[in-house]
Amino acid sequence: MKTQKIAEHIIEWLKTYASKAGVKGFVVGVSGGIDSAVTSTLCALTGLPTICVEMPIHQHPDQVNRAQEHIAQLSKRFEHVSGQRVDLTQSFDVFKETVPNTDNDFLLNLTLANTRARLRMTTLYYIAGINSSLVAGTGNKVEDFGVGFYTKYGDGGVDLSPIADLMKSEVFALGAYLDVPAAIQNAAPTDGLFGDSRTDEDQLGASYDELEWAMKQKEEGKNEDHFTAREKEVFLIYSKLNGANQHKMNPIPVCEIPKQWKS
Repeated sequence: MKTQKIAEHIIEWLKTYASKAGVKGFVVGVSGGIDSAVTSTLCALTGLPTICVEMPIHQHPDQVNRAQEHIAQLSKRFEHVSGQRVDLTQSFDVFKETVPNTDNDFLLNLTLANTRARLRMTTLYYIAGINSSLVAGTGNKVEDFGVGFYTKYGDGGVDLSPIADLMKSEVFALGAYLDVPAAIQNAAPTDGLFGDSRTDEDQLGASYDELEWAMKQKEEGKNEDHFTAREKEVFLIYSKLNGANQHKMNPIPVCEIPKQWKS
């Protein structure tokens, strides 16, 4: 992997996109994970104003500490980088008390997790709006186009996606090249949407390395004839998630009306 070439390509792509859009810079939600750390660093390297936003909602202390360490480090490295902390805990709690409830705990917890992501998206767009900036997405390839591991109109609601053509392993390699804090490079990936320490692997049932392997097998049209038992299990997990989350990856369907009925 030609890490330097990839970094330079993304940085130039970001600068060109911002110039054509006529905006001042970028806004990035920083979670304490590798994806947001790499994305915000790449945005900072454009030389354009970059606002890193931390948005805790009953957040696990480890995630908060990593996010704050990264923002402090990036602000020290680049004078055009600033950090903002918007604690959405109270807003989330008020929302939760306002909307209807349900006895289905699984659906309730999943929906509230997605609500956290959507509150954060709204916050990022507010900050981007008052600063004439673009919201930079932090999704990688296996999340965005493989298993659909993101919230529709939450962390999936962005203006541009700098690292969405990179696998998770490639994002980690880029993070090492960009001097992302070691605590972030060594942390187990987590979406931080449940207020605890559960990892992405806990939720998905497979590691990102395994899912990358399954994505490659799927793209190459491989069958399960020569897979080991674990490989078959991972391939099934990937295929199930990929199929179930197509509604996130595909354009919103439009019901087209026959022309003769509109004349």
